Amino acid sequence: MIVFKNITLHVHRQTLLDGADLSIALGEKAVVRGPSGCGKSSLLKSAVGILPLASGSIAVDGQELSAETIGGIRGRIAFIGQEPVLGADTVREALLLPFSFKTHRGNRPPDDRVLEALHDLHLGEEILDKPSKRISGGEKQRIALARALLLGKDIFLADEVTSALDPESKAAVMERLFRPGITLLSVSHDPDWIAKCNRVIGIENHRLTEESA
Repeated sequence: MIVFKNITLHVHRQTLLDGADLSIALGEKAVVRGPSGCGKSSLLKSAVGILPLASGSIAVDGQELSAETIGGIRGRIAFIGQEPVLGADTVREALLLPFSFKTHRGNRPPDDRVLEALHDLHLGEEILDKPSKRISGGEKQRIALARALLLGKDIFLADEVTSALDPESKAAVMERLFRPGITLLSVSHDPDWIAKCNRVIGIENHRLTEESA
């Protein structure tokens, strides 16, 4: 499903990964852990072309990431970063933004489905009219997640999405992302999240290593 082959990543002239390999199968739930600055978040960003590779390749469902394929691959993957950019003034506009584009224009969800998506993630209806810049980082992550779920995405890259959440909200997020049909590659220090994953990946000597789950 997601294959990193012999990848090398440089950030600010620092080598984070060097000749690293990793394959994530359909439906797997994998978490990458390690010390700050070792390349965990950069690995996720590289999978959607936010950070270019110095060398190597990344393929999603057999399609290699390139300038020609990046749009289609980003259309399939939901990247939930630590501080998502929602791209609109209000939360309502941000949540429905993709459905204003030609690709999804005919699939705009009804109001009851929008409210259900919010409720599933422990968000109240009142958040819809709030300015996007006035909500917390954890709320932005859940809005980004709700938007991806409304779009029907089933491949998720999630970067510390439970770090700022209360226990009930964390449980709600985990319930949505750990469903059987979801392929998940994540970064987390949360013991509950790590225990839920069926694969644990470490970073050692600039390589990706399998650890005990």
